[in-house]
Amino acid sequence: MNRERASLAELERREEFSDRHLGPSPDEQVKMLAELGLASFDQLLDQTVPAAIRLDPDRPLGLPAGMTEPAASARLRELATRNQVFTSLIGLGYHGTITPPVIQRNVLEDPAWYTAYTPYQPEIAQGRLEALLNFQTMVADLTGMELANASLLDEGSAAAEAMAMSRRLAGRERKVEREGAFFVDADCHPQTIAVLRARAEPLGVPVVVGDLEADLDPNARPVFGVLLQYPGSGGAVRDLRPVIERAHAAGALVTVAADLLALVLLAPPGKLGADVVVGSSQRFGVPMWFGGPHAAYMATREAYARSLPGGWSGCPPTRRGGPPCGWRCRPASSTSAASGRPATSAPPRYCSRSSRACTRSGTARTVCVRSPSGSTASPPSLPRACARASATRSRWRTAPGSTR
Repeated sequence: MNRERASLAELERREEFSDRHLGPSPDEQVKMLAELGLASFDQLLDQTVPAAIRLDPDRPLGLPAGMTEPAASARLRELATRNQVFTSLIGLGYHGTITPPVIQRNVLEDPAWYTAYTPYQPEIAQGRLEALLNFQTMVADLTGMELANASLLDEGSAAAEAMAMSRRLAGRERKVEREGAFFVDADCHPQTIAVLRARAEPLGVPVVVGDLEADLDPNARPVFGVLLQYPGSGGAVRDLRPVIERAHAAGALVTVAADLLALVLLAPPGKLGADVVVGSSQRFGVPMWFGGPHAAYMATREAYARSLPGGWSGCPPTRRGGPPCGWRCRPASSTSAASGRPATSAPPRYCSRSSRACTRSGTARTVCVRSPSGSTASPPSLPRACARASATRSRWRTAPGSTR
């Protein structure tokens, strides 16, 4: 079949963005309209778009004339030069941070933590689950709690989830009437208080914002939950033990919104008696990004694990006490996608599952890798979050007869 060959200039089409991105050519448009039995695009719009929702032709939008792609890029660059960068003093949970280059290069840009495949395939799931498990272990250690989830949207929504969680548990564990109020320390971040009020309104939950000493009186007004800021929004670091003990005596659950980096030096909220700990992870080298959102964390006691919102990664041990298969899975290929080293399909002796039962993440199968020595010696110890997740009967499925 003979076709007229386009020139190199026509193939490049450097000037007209519309010709390269806006679909059919004029000849193709005529053919499509003829196939529909229409004479023009106006006739097509008249038959498909109701007149009630169309703009008045006598009142145009007043848009400027269109630009070519180079002209639009130059205009955007000119607008960007007007930006001025200042030092942000907003505080209130947002802090200027520096992402260490060694972390950026060896973690964020390390192919061992990700690949070009979908999240449902084991090549990326392996590194992602390991990263989540490390995150959960860090949060549980810093907060002094027994269990942490794999993050939430931001600190405000995490506080709202803690409010809903306290309300669910109030009538069951604490024997408090669900008609009680949720008390919020006035020294909490204002954006957190705003989100709490917005989320509480459709639920019919009264939100009381006040001073801990003057306004928190559970005997005068029942409360099912209390939210404290640690350190406070104004920077004050207080001993929360007396307030937590008072709230517990009245049957309320206590949530502490804590600065995760400050917990490196301060007493963990779990040691102070908190039931739930929430906060933002922005302090750990995450840029402010014009206000977020930034990943939030949420930690609680093991007794409340089934009420913890969101998901978390867990790794229950095998029935012989070894690490779980999912923790040591690798792609069933000639080389490892993460390290480039040869892979093997022989399962370790302490694995209680067959290769088929071990996974099926997406369309790619994985197989277990034999331990370096190939012996039946005790495997390496698991991160603390593994033991916690297995003790709480995590979502990870185990083989029949294996230990949870």
